[in-house]
Amino acid sequence: MSNFKLAISVLAMTAVSGTAAVAREQIRLVGSSTVFPYSQAVAENFVNVTGKPSPVIESTGTGGGFKLFCAGLGEDHADITGASRAIKKSEFELCASNGVTDITEVLIGYDGLSLAVSRNSPFVWALTEKQIYQALAAETEVNGAWVANPYKKWSEIDPSLPDTAILAYGPPPTSGTRDAFVELVMHDGCKKLDYYKALPADQQATFLTDSCSRMRQDGPFVEAGENDNLIVQRIEADPSAIGIFGYSFLYENADKLAGIAVDGVVPSAETIADFSYGVARPLYVYIKNAHRSVIAGLPEFIEELVSEAALADGGYLQERGLTVLAPDLLAAVQASVIAATPMAAPAK
Repeated sequence: MSNFKLAISVLAMTAVSGTAAVAREQIRLVGSSTVFPYSQAVAENFVNVTGKPSPVIESTGTGGGFKLFCAGLGEDHADITGASRAIKKSEFELCASNGVTDITEVLIGYDGLSLAVSRNSPFVWALTEKQIYQALAAETEVNGAWVANPYKKWSEIDPSLPDTAILAYGPPPTSGTRDAFVELVMHDGCKKLDYYKALPADQQATFLTDSCSRMRQDGPFVEAGENDNLIVQRIEADPSAIGIFGYSFLYENADKLAGIAVDGVVPSAETIADFSYGVARPLYVYIKNAHRSVIAGLPEFIEELVSEAALADGGYLQERGLTVLAPDLLAAVQASVIAATPMAAPAK
C-alpha cells in the first residue's frame, strides 16, 4: 500500500465523529454543476476500484450545495459539496450554527468560464468584456446616461457584431458560475464604461456592486437552470444563441460547440493554465470531516478524489477538461486532505 493510501486509511480509522454511527451505504455529494462531471468521473473510478455502491451526486449549484452541506451532521446530510467559488463567510457561519465545524477545503484545479456557440453559427465570434456587459447587464451606459439596457441586437452595440437578436443562456443566481461570471466578466466590463470611469474613486466600488451586478430580465439573458447540458443542447439547436458554462462542457462538446474569444483569447486548457484567458477561476470540494469514519466508503472515495490518477497531469480529470494544479501545489492539497486539516473561517 502506498504511503498516501496508508495515511488515508489510518486517518479514517482514527477520525473522531460528532455523530453516532450511521447506516447510510451511499456517499452523498451535492453542489456545483461545473464540478459535477468531475465528481461523476471520480465516482465511476471509485466504484470500479472498490466495488462499493455508487455515490449519489446532485447538481444543486454552488449556493444550493452549501445550504445542503451546512444543514447539519448525520446520514440525512451531504458528505461533500463541490463549488466553483470559495465558501463565503456567511455560508461558513451557517455550517457552524448547525454543528458543521470541521471542514477541509480542497482546491482540485482550475476552470475557464466559457462562452460558446454552435459550430453551425455563420459568424466567427469574438467579444470583449465590455461588449458582453453591454449585451447582458440590466443597466448600462447609453449616450452618457445610466439607463435600463435598450440593446436588442448585437449590432446595436458594435456594427462589427452579428445583426441578430441578443440571446444568451446562462446559470441562475444559485450557481457559482453565475457568481464568477458577474465578478470576472460583468464587473470588468462595467469598469471599461466611461460612466464608471467618471465616478469619484470612493463611489466606484459601491456602484460596481449595486449597479453592475444584475443580469437582464427582459429576454436576452435566459437563466437555464443548474443543468449545463441543457445550455449545450439549446445553443446547439440555435446557431444565433450563446451559452455560458464551465470549460469542461465546452471541452466535452468540442465537436458541436466553438469557444468565443474574450478580449482576444480563446478558452483552452493552455490559456486557462497560463492565465492568459482572463475568465479563469479555481474549483473546490469541501469535505465534512465528521462523516469520514461513519459513512461507508467515504475514506476510499476521498482517497480517489485526490489521487494522482485523478488530479495529476495526465489524470482522468484533466482528460475531462480540468486544468490541473502544479505538482507542488497538488502535493500540498493531498497532504491537507490526509491530515483532515480544518479550514479557517473566510474573511468575507
